[in-house]
Amino acid sequence: MELLNLLKELVSFDTTIGVKKKPSKDCPKFIRDYLEDRGVSCEILEEKGYYTVHGEIGRGRPIVALLSHFDTVPFNQEEWKSHPLELRVDGNRAYGRGSLDDKSNVASIMTALESMEPKKGRVVFAFTGDEEIGGKMGALKWADYLKEEGLWPDYLINGDGYGMFPIIRRRGVFGVRITVPSDKRKVKGLEVEFDFSLRCPISKTGHAAQFLPGVDEHPLIALSQEVRLRGILLSNIDGNFVKSNVLPSRVKARGVIPKGDSGEEIEVNLGLTELVKSIVPLTRIPLKPEKYSDFGINITPNVLEVKEKSIELLLDVRIMSRELSKEEFEEVLRSNLREYSLRISGKSGYLYTPENSKLVLECLKVLRDLGEESSPGEGAGASDSRYFSPEVEAIDIGPRGGGAHSSEEYVEIDSLEKMPMLYSRLVKSLLGGG
Repeated sequence: MELLNLLKELVSFDTTIGVKKKPSKDCPKFIRDYLEDRGVSCEILEEKGYYTVHGEIGRGRPIVALLSHFDTVPFNQEEWKSHPLELRVDGNRAYGRGSLDDKSNVASIMTALESMEPKKGRVVFAFTGDEEIGGKMGALKWADYLKEEGLWPDYLINGDGYGMFPIIRRRGVFGVRITVPSDKRKVKGLEVEFDFSLRCPISKTGHAAQFLPGVDEHPLIALSQEVRLRGILLSNIDGNFVKSNVLPSRVKARGVIPKGDSGEEIEVNLGLTELVKSIVPLTRIPLKPEKYSDFGINITPNVLEVKEKSIELLLDVRIMSRELSKEEFEEVLRSNLREYSLRISGKSGYLYTPENSKLVLECLKVLRDLGEESSPGEGAGASDSRYFSPEVEAIDIGPRGGGAHSSEEYVEIDSLEKMPMLYSRLVKSLLGGG
């Protein structure tokens, strides 16, 4: 199967991304060369070391934009049965990092573009390399480019979904960084150790947006409650901290239960202790969204870094709002910390498209023709469609699968096989059958 072989090639590129790591030019160069070899003209755009493959097919209006991303979240090879960069087929599932999020959609759009020849209207497409860290050098710059070139789309089909249904709502995402000074002291008491693991008993996930309070157990929140209830002073902490939108799979810590003048004298860090204690109230702030969301509001503490003179906590906040006020966080921090600094980043918007829009209705019709009965709904995570919505009718969509941002990520092959047809037929329908 050519589509599966293409996905295998894409998965083999290490396109993991982080604060200090960028995907190389190898994968976008492969995408460009693959399309060029099949008669689809495109180019590589570069912005501060991040790459986007951009191209156009056809002329005039309406304009349909196709978007997906080739960057992926990091992986821990020990948590996989096989190497994450080697696609493993087992029955109807193809396993590998990016097999679902989002190289399945990259492969599907690439395949659809090969035979796309609109008689009227235009298709603009992009494959970006920084969605997993916010998309500002990829999708946002591409959106600006389209505006400047007079190519602002009438519709956006963002291949960054799952489940074979049109995603019409996705919350905005914000980063909240809290920094406190280190304050090391020695106390006497009983030394204790803690080891908490992430538990998602209903739906296995490593994605911050999919964390469901009351069902899932977050190791840092659990540690915070342990410290609060037992009056523990922490000495140090270590965990599988990856990035702001990835839930830590495990957190270990050492601390002391104070015993007055008895016990061994042990060094503790009061700054670390206060910051960890503040996690429970921080994750329960009653923020007010602009729009309704099935998932409500998520506040998860996913990165905690102990430096020589300071400790930093990074919260991932998901809410249907364009802005996030400091006031609610300041109130909690003043009540729990002696000294701190607070910085909020984000302000990127959210996806919100009416259920009765032309794009949604046409997508549902194409899905029915492909044997997929579905209805529009909400996706848990943010996506690059927020740089176009609500000015542009936009949806996110993708094949069925599981394990995104976690171990053993997979795409269902029978679902994957339908995606190129879905993109082709939906584009044709939106362009008036051309």
